Amino acid sequence: MSGRRGDRVPEPPLWEQWAAASAAMPQGERLQKVLATRGWGSRRVCEELIAAGRVTVDGEVAVLGRRVDPEVDRIEVDGVPIGARPGLVYYLLNKPRGVVTTASDPQGRPTVVELVPDEPRVYPVGRLDVDTEGLLLLTNDGDLAQRLTHPSHGVEKEYLATVSGGRVAQGRIRSLREGIELDDGMTAPAQVSQPDSGVLRITIHEGRNRQVRRMCEAIGHPVERLVRVRIGTLTDRTLKPGQWRELGRAELNALIEAVGARAPR
Repeated sequence: MSGRRGDRVPEPPLWEQWAAASAAMPQGERLQKVLATRGWGSRRVCEELIAAGRVTVDGEVAVLGRRVDPEVDRIEVDGVPIGARPGLVYYLLNKPRGVVTTASDPQGRPTVVELVPDEPRVYPVGRLDVDTEGLLLLTNDGDLAQRLTHPSHGVEKEYLATVSGGRVAQGRIRSLREGIELDDGMTAPAQVSQPDSGVLRITIHEGRNRQVRRMCEAIGHPVERLVRVRIGTLTDRTLKPGQWRELGRAELNALIEAVGARAPR
């Protein structure tokens, strides 16, 4: 029977109201617990961070009691992602000449993984040939490694190449910029400058085997020394050959954004 005009519809019991409100709230772990497990301090300290408005979830200022899914939600403290999942590491290594970019070598040559901590086990992202020096990323984050090496993401790699034959003519530099025909096809246009006589600064986004060396050989200036100085947004002039360090949070975040990946938690 329908109620008469003016009849008051009874409110549902309080437990039903609570259940409905809970169902509407985000599910998952309490935010302060997630922050604490990621190393941001005790739960009390993390509660204070939230109360101070310093924590955001998907761009919105979080409140105490908020539940989150750390695998889905973007959680930041003071605008910085809360960090990688436990166990994920990211090492930036300055590879010396004579070291191979593999996990092991049947010829017994030193490998890049021998220059960084044994645990957790990491793998190089991409390759530098044995005679090439410079920056190399090693990680156990397979998703990021795949994105960084996939051609569709076009991550830039910048090299300094000391070449034989002295100053390189502008016409040959122009050829590098426009693309060079190699035995495996035409190269994509490269950014090329000559900061000093016989020294080329070359930026490419492909990952062909010994590509920079073959490009320089094709214009008649074989490489005498090759150093990679940048990977995407990563650079470091202070690392000496054989030295490594962990990526900072801001560096990792910038690298992830460059390849369009979701920041790991």
